[in-house]
Amino acid sequence: QVQLVESGGGLVQPGGSLRLSCAASGTILRINGIGWYRQAPGKQRELVATVTSGGRANYADSVQGRFTISRDNAKNMVYLEMISLKPEDTAVYYCNADVITTQFIRRRDYWGQGTQVTVSS
Repeated sequence: QVQLVESGGGLVQPGGSLRLSCAASGTILRINGIGWYRQAPGKQRELVATVTSGGRANYADSVQGRFTISRDNAKNMVYLEMISLKPEDTAVYYCNADVITTQFIRRRDYWGQGTQVTVSS
């Protein structure tokens, strides 16, 4: 089994910053792409940022220039640095990973439980 656990969410004022972390553990042989998605109330889940095993990052237009994704392959961790936060960034943020397990099974649908980010004054 593979588990993803997010942390670092909270309440922040507009213009503030937060750093999210996601720890992957379990029967992991290799993590390919890993990244962050978010879901606001009444809206569909959307991509925020992803990063390949080689470190190439991809961002949603809405967060480009404000959010930075990074990963530590040795620790099976991924981070999301968020600055200049806006009220519209309020959502539950989920970690997602594309994993090859020690049984050589590849799955792209591993998800964490989510962490709430609220941007409000």
